[in-house]
Amino acid sequence: MSRFDNQTVLVTGGSGGQGSSHVRAFHAEGANVVIGGIDAERGAALADELGTRARFVRLDVTDESSWSAAVLAAESAFGALNVLVNNAGVQNPPATIENTEQATWSRILGINLTGTFLGIKVAAPALRRAAGGVIVNIASTMGLGGTAHYAPYVASKWAVRGLTQTAALELGRDHIRVNTIHPGVIATSFIHEPAAGATAAIADFYSPEPFAIPRLGEPADVTRLLLFLTSSDASFITGSEYVIDGGLLLGPALPAPAA
Repeated sequence: MSRFDNQTVLVTGGSGGQGSSHVRAFHAEGANVVIGGIDAERGAALADELGTRARFVRLDVTDESSWSAAVLAAESAFGALNVLVNNAGVQNPPATIENTEQATWSRILGINLTGTFLGIKVAAPALRRAAGGVIVNIASTMGLGGTAHYAPYVASKWAVRGLTQTAALELGRDHIRVNTIHPGVIATSFIHEPAAGATAAIADFYSPEPFAIPRLGEPADVTRLLLFLTSSDASFITGSEYVIDGGLLLGPALPAPAA
């Protein structure tokens, strides 16, 4: 028996680099998967690839009615919703606070923070109807320290931490666990391609050479942690933060000893 047999998992941003890794892994572990996102072509293609136990739903995470429709679609297709992964997120083009447009600020917080808030708000009753479940919010190492030129993204991910801990307190007695994962530099288009309106990508500012584990992360690294946190093996974990960054936040590692 697989870990997620007879469970239904909704992943936002489910056709992206990390999201598609999560979706495929949950499906391989027996779950029904609902791929939420705004890219209908990619989302539908992934659902078709997986075949049975997979559905794509168009989901604008900033719109509460879109969330309601997505949760209803999950319950209608598979009978219940057991796991929500708030994975959808966007980065801002790098700029100092003084040079950041208010529209950019509002857009980044709208997707990264308000989208996560709405997901918890709308999914919680469905998880309660399923007699409990799990929510995992994908944050960032940028939510654990300041980063110049990324104020909107940093602020959104810091706020997700407090939102997660508050939700854990409010939903714990309903047998709903809520945790965050803080990835570092993960090798996806999110890192390697400039944000809209930018000329430089986040990867341009980071070299893994000083990391204790001197490589970029892979989506599968995050996925393995996510599968643990959403499984029954993590049944005593809620309101917690998990950093997965190869040692980025630790500072430069000692060089390898000479041979």
